[in-house]
Amino acid sequence: MRRFVFFIGCLLGLLNITQAQDRADQQHLDNPNSFSMILLGDPQGYIKYDLNQPLFDLCTAWIADNIDNLNIQAVLCTGDLVEQNENIVRNRKMLNQTSREMWEAVSHSFKRLDGKVPYIISPGNHDYGYQRAENGITHFPDYFPFERNTAWRDICVSAFPNRNGIASIENAAFEFNHPNWGKILVITTEFAPRNEVLDWAKKLIAEPQYKNHKVIFMTHSFLREKTGERIENESYTISPRNWGEDIWKKLIEPSNNIRLVICGHTGKPGDFENSVAYRVDHNASGKEVHQMMFNVQVLGGGWEGNGGDGWLRILEFMPDGKTIKVKTYSPLFGISPATKHLAHRTGACDQFDIVIK
Repeated sequence: MRRFVFFIGCLLGLLNITQAQDRADQQHLDNPNSFSMILLGDPQGYIKYDLNQPLFDLCTAWIADNIDNLNIQAVLCTGDLVEQNENIVRNRKMLNQTSREMWEAVSHSFKRLDGKVPYIISPGNHDYGYQRAENGITHFPDYFPFERNTAWRDICVSAFPNRNGIASIENAAFEFNHPNWGKILVITTEFAPRNEVLDWAKKLIAEPQYKNHKVIFMTHSFLREKTGERIENESYTISPRNWGEDIWKKLIEPSNNIRLVICGHTGKPGDFENSVAYRVDHNASGKEVHQMMFNVQVLGGGWEGNGGDGWLRILEFMPDGKTIKVKTYSPLFGISPATKHLAHRTGACDQFDIVIK
């Protein structure tokens, strides 16, 4: 009997030790009444090499594991899911996967979130054409059909056909409702959206049921890195199209309720500042429009590095209904006690507040 009691005591002691351990990757909200959205930059650098693909798996696995802890309501991705949309010839200087292998890999990574949380993706130039948006063909709706994620069903309120006339969440609107923030509409669009897409978005947010929503607008290409200048022209031949400055003039500036724009696309090797940008301008109604670019694909060793060192952003929507706390975090560093001291970036361009006035 004494041996049995001693055995049970040891088990309970071991259980208490286990429960007391801190998860190396555990993150917390600043305020328990907040909710969050997770921002993923362009994942193409992870996906184009089979060796890098587990790093993006880690990012989506970390998100799935923290849905409750961070009260995650959505995952936002700036696009360029793959390096090349339709190509079987592997250029070993820049990738070792065919297009099909890349699409299958990125689809598998997002599968971890299906049925758990909505993810909203703005397809990028590499997701169209053959190698770099020569035209509008894309495999995006083949690998990301609406039916694959039940978390979209109750919040997707509108969608517009893609460049091939196919129903797709390339151009779609998602509605969220929170007691402290009211109603939020997240709109995502195709790369270099056509006039028809901008007209759809403009009419949608002006409708009576959405005109008082806070609107987050997502598109792949909008701001240049570091300077935050809006893109006026690019060399991609996809057509018809609108670049960043066109999108601003045709949709964002004249709209009353777009309060935040999120994009990716640009960036270059160097300091972290070369992978991000941020600016604030006033729309035609005099309201501030915050614009944020986040694309970390070169931070893990350059264009042919590991794809981005796992960096992502935690956007914490505070209970005051107007403040979004931006934090830059890496599950890759955070998962190990030996490196978790490197898992947070705290510079001025990495950690800041967005106040929606």
